[in-house]
Parts: sequence; structure tokens; C-alpha cells
Amino acid sequence: MEEKKFTEKESLELISQMIQATRKNLAKDQGNYFIIYGYTAAILSIIIYTSLCMTHAPWWWAGWFLMFLPVIILAFKEKRNTPTVITYTDSMVNKVWQVVGTLFSLTVLVMLALSFIVGRCDFTLMLPLCLLYASIGTAITGLVIREKCLLYLPFVGFVFAIYMLMSYTINNSATILWNLYFGLSFVVMMIIPGHILNNKSEKL
Repeated sequence: MEEKKFTEKESLELISQMIQATRKNLAKDQGNYFIIYGYTAAILSIIIYTSLCMTHAPWWWAGWFLMFLPVIILAFKEKRNTPTVITYTDSMVNKVWQVVGTLFSLTVLVMLALSFIVGRCDFTLMLPLCLLYASIGTAITGLVIREKCLLYLPFVGFVFAIYMLMSYTINNSATILWNLYFGLSFVVMMIIPGHILNNKSEKL
């Protein structure tokens, strides 16, 4: 069978249709990835910050491991609501977040291994590193689907992540304000774009 050759105009139209389909899949409702992770981070940041201020118990930092909870929720949601159209662009976005998720998990495993070797557990750097991964993943998603709010707003999280890493290098310690920086970053780079995508999806 002879393969159909697309003109430049037809190719651009096909790419545009794929991007629109991906946008629609990403922003069907308020249960999308960005909003769930964004609100989870924002709520946890307030709870953990307030708890640390009131009790000064360092184990409250471990509350950030609850960020893995949305993974379970979204996995269950995906089984029930499979997109009617899965484009190559959808597949690319999914793979980007698979890489980001792998980085999260690998960071935890490496830190656990090192803690076992040195006999001391310190997950302080987990917060800025995870913020860095999430910022890059969100920006790449924005680049793939050509959504400016997803492309540029993550730079807020990136800046906070670099600030925290530099602060830890200079002072060799973290402050409880890191929790609020993390939450604020997710509000800007995930909650706001998530709602923008939802509003746009209603018009598609």
C-alpha cells in the first residue's frame, strides 16, 4: 500500500490537532494532575509549617512523603477514565512524568541507602530536589503542548529550588520557611495553570 504523503500545511494541521487533543485530555476536569498535586502540596506546606512552629519536632518534615499519595489517586482515576484519543503528544507527556516520578523514587532510595551507610537520616535536600524535578517536568509539558502558563510559571519553582540548595550549601541547614516556599511554588506552577487549562478545555 502506498503511503500518503502530507504537505507542509497538512502536517502542521495534524500536529495542531494532536496538541489540541492532548490539551483536552490534560484539562478535562478539576481532577487533573496539576490541580491534585498543586493542592496537595499547598495544604501540606501549611500543615507542616504550622506544626513545626508549634511543636518544633523535626519529624514533621516527614509529612512531605504524603506527596506520593496523589500517585495512588491518579492511578485509580486513570483506570476509570481512559482518554478516548491517545496521541503521540499524550504519550510524550506521560513519559516525561514517568521520568520525573522515577527521579522522585530514585532520590528517596539513594538517600535511604546513604543514611543507612553513614548511620544518620537526613532528607532535608529532598524538598528542593523534588521541587526542581517538578518544575522541569511542568515546563517540558508546557513546551510539548505549547501552553505558555505551563512553560513559564514553573520558573518560580525553579528559582526557589536553587535558592534552597544554595542556602543549604552556605548555612548547612534548612529553615521551616522552605515548606511555604514549596507550597507557594506549587500554587504558581500547578494550581494556577491547572485552572487555566480547565477553563480553556470548556471552550474546546
